[in-house]
Amino acid sequence: MNILKLAAIAAIALALTGCNTANRLASIGEAPPLTPIVDPTAQAGYRPINMPMPSVVQASYQPNSLFSNQARGFFKDQRAHQIGDILTVLVTISDRAQIANQTTRSRSSTNAAGVGGVMGSIFGRIAPEVDASGAIDVTSGANDAGAGSVNRSESLQTQVAAVVTQVLPNGNLVIEGRQEVRVNFEVRDLIVAGIVRPEDIQADNTIPSSKIAEARIAYGGRGQITDVQQPRYGQQVLDAILPF
Repeated sequence: MNILKLAAIAAIALALTGCNTANRLASIGEAPPLTPIVDPTAQAGYRPINMPMPSVVQASYQPNSLFSNQARGFFKDQRAHQIGDILTVLVTISDRAQIANQTTRSRSSTNAAGVGGVMGSIFGRIAPEVDASGAIDVTSGANDAGAGSVNRSESLQTQVAAVVTQVLPNGNLVIEGRQEVRVNFEVRDLIVAGIVRPEDIQADNTIPSSKIAEARIAYGGRGQITDVQQPRYGQQVLDAILPF
C-alpha cells in the first residue's frame, strides 16, 4: 500500500508540473529563449479598444485651399500618427506611500440578579447553602486591538519604443511596446501599453509615461535568479488551498 501511495503522489506531482517541468529539464544549461517578434494584434487575447467617440466629421476642403479640416498642421509632421509608426515612451515612476493606523476596542459588562421576599425564603429552604440575594451573576468582557502600517517606495526610469497598433476615431493612438534584455541567464521584460494623444507626443517623437491613459506598465524578469526567488509548485498549491 505504501508503494501505491508513493506512486499516486508522484503521478499527481507530475500532472501538476506538466509540460513546464519537461521544458525546464530540456533547457538545463541553456539561456532563456527570447520571444520572437510577432504582430501584437495577432496574439491570443488581443482585443481592439472601443471607447466613447464623438461624431465623425467628414473631411472637407475650402475653396482655393489645399488643406482639409482634418489637417493638424501646414507642414509634414514626423511624429507617430498612424498604425505601424514608432514612438519612444519615457517611463518614469516614482511612487511612495506611508500609511499607519491603530484601533483599540474594549467592552465590559456585569449583570447580577437575586431572588428576594417570599421567593427568596422558599429558595433558601430548598438550597440553604446558596445565597438567594445573588442567585444569578453574569460577567462578560471583550478586548480587541489592531495595528497596521504600509511603507512602500517604488522607482523606475527607463525608455522603450512602442508601436501604434490602432487609431481611434477621435485621433487618439493605441500603443503597445515590449522590450526584452538578456544578461547571462536572466531575461528582463518591460511592457508598455495604453492610449496617447498625438498632441502630447513631443517634437523628438517621445512621450512621458504620465501622459498615457489606461496605462499598463509591467517590469519583471524570468530566468534562473527569478526561478530561485519563487516558491515551489507544491508550496503554491498549499498556499491556494489551505484555509490557515
